[in-house]
Amino acid sequence: MPVKSDPHLAIAHVLFIDVVGYSKLLVNEQREIVERLNQVVRKTPQFRKSDAAGKLIRIPVGDGMALVFFQTPEEPVQCAMEIARALKNHPQIRLRMGVHSGPVDQLKDVNKRVNVAGVGINVAQRVMSFADAGHILLSKRVAEDLAQDRHWHPLLHDLGEIELKHGDKIGIVNLYGEDVGNAQSPERLKQRRPAPTSARDVVTIFRAKSSLIAAAVLLAAAAGIGVWKFQQSQRNKSTSTLAATPEKSIAVLPFENLSRDPDNAFFTDGVQDEILSDLARIADLKVISRTSVMQYKSGIARNLREIGQQLGVAHVLEGSVQRSANRVRVNAQLVDARTDRHLWGQTYDRDLADVFAIQSEIAKTIADQLQAKLSPSEKNAVERPPTTDISAFDLYARAKSEKADDFKVVDLLTQAVARDPSFFDAYCQLAYAHGWLYFLGVDHTSARLALAEAALQAASRLRPNAGETHLARGQNLYWGYRDYDGALAELGVARQSLPNDARIFRLAGYIQRRQGRWEESTRNLARAAELDPRDLIRCSLALQRITGGVGAMLNQNRGWRVYWRSNLTMPLRKCGLRGSILLGKPIPDRCIKQSIQFGLQILPRCRGISLNGGFTAHWPNAMALLQRMRLSHYARMQSSLTTTFLLIVHSWKALSLV
Repeated sequence: MPVKSDPHLAIAHVLFIDVVGYSKLLVNEQREIVERLNQVVRKTPQFRKSDAAGKLIRIPVGDGMALVFFQTPEEPVQCAMEIARALKNHPQIRLRMGVHSGPVDQLKDVNKRVNVAGVGINVAQRVMSFADAGHILLSKRVAEDLAQDRHWHPLLHDLGEIELKHGDKIGIVNLYGEDVGNAQSPERLKQRRPAPTSARDVVTIFRAKSSLIAAAVLLAAAAGIGVWKFQQSQRNKSTSTLAATPEKSIAVLPFENLSRDPDNAFFTDGVQDEILSDLARIADLKVISRTSVMQYKSGIARNLREIGQQLGVAHVLEGSVQRSANRVRVNAQLVDARTDRHLWGQTYDRDLADVFAIQSEIAKTIADQLQAKLSPSEKNAVERPPTTDISAFDLYARAKSEKADDFKVVDLLTQAVARDPSFFDAYCQLAYAHGWLYFLGVDHTSARLALAEAALQAASRLRPNAGETHLARGQNLYWGYRDYDGALAELGVARQSLPNDARIFRLAGYIQRRQGRWEESTRNLARAAELDPRDLIRCSLALQRITGGVGAMLNQNRGWRVYWRSNLTMPLRKCGLRGSILLGKPIPDRCIKQSIQFGLQILPRCRGISLNGGFTAHWPNAMALLQRMRLSHYARMQSSLTTTFLLIVHSWKALSLV
């Protein structure tokens, strides 16, 4: 029996390789094939790179091998492509390959050699078993990870689902291009798919699929337009979708910079953001996130009643900051947004070094005015200054205000922690910045991931139990390692001390979407939208991620593209939708009405039919929500983001596309 050494589970990226027709060869031919294959594999650049980094385990498996990588899901795929290209000079070696990412446990066998076991390697072998000579098959999980980088898209071709042991199913994707892979569908999959019995059946299936795809796109368009309408319109939300505004709710609006030096605007934003962050730690309050309130910059007339209605809060905090030499004056005013009644106001004129104490005093006074209860830990968190170095705080505030250059953000935060090595918040933000560059693919290198890890470790040393530490760790596990369960566990801990942080709910929703946990994902994304209702970029991104699968389907079938274009794109273009979006103008009402009517017309025709067979119980939910959008439009009301999220999820499930 194998004996565990330092037992632990890790997410591995496994390439399983098998020689086709190996058993039919003579013994000396088998030996020659294996030796030649080993030489080819060892010479591939990806193999050598991962092996040199100590992040590769090689396992001989009968008439092939398993290569277990531990850094990114791209490694086994890149290695498979390099092997396939190298074997063009060795036509006598015919391989089939399968790739999957999943948990494995490192073991030592009876000979004390390193080995691995677990679902990760078992599923990779199962995926490979469906391949023919020349195929490189990927599990759907690996393909989804690769799809985050656009250059992989032309190589990924969905094949549907295969059945594993015990009835479990997994999606597989065929990877091929002009010089690599096998474009033919595997024979085992052809045998499993019953052919239509007549030409009429072919036409019926095509039309059914076309209608389903069009319906899904129309529903996505209707929901997307709802988001756009939410951004453009200043009307009140429908009473049917808007709950009563909580009494203990507040939005901290951007403070006005009264300093002569315009560069102090960053400092002013930093003061406002710290007050917001302090209040957001209090579980007894509902506090709107920074992204949403920053859209109400000072210097323009504000209608506080409208702002309160748009953000779903009962109170707003306004203020101003004037910095001059070593002095600072901070003015703050609390207003009841429902009545415009002034509730409290105070001016603080002190030394610049006391600015952090001012922020804490304002936060505690606001909590007292709203009769919010502070736990001892919340009180300590509010009173803790972010740093003792004003120059480091300036750099940190500039980094949080920077929107165009992610590398500049990293540079500013690096300077901030260099000035104050105990600047905990700056380390958390730095880990986020490095992780974002890695996740987006701007700098998808092990060096960038190591920088994110270093910043996270520095934050952990300073405050290992802080909610911000757990949030940063959760982001790192998701962005850097695709460790969904680990990331969700960290986010669960972070939520306990950061109850108003929309990032926690948004990230959890994205992860649960990847896991297929749609109801939980919807609840978290809706909660994120409630706390950050004006962050339409990220809300639209969430919709895009939820609906993104239809794009791949449309790209694979010209007939579906034609159907989609004639039934959706052209009618909406004629009503002025595209021009309105490009010019930043309000969406014409006729576009809203037309898109909803299209959805109501097409979705019922699809009832009883689906791509995977059997229409689900989510069909009535999708129809009811679409009707709700229609009614809210005709009543000149605004559909909420929550409704659009639910619409997408239910309609997608109804079409069996998730």
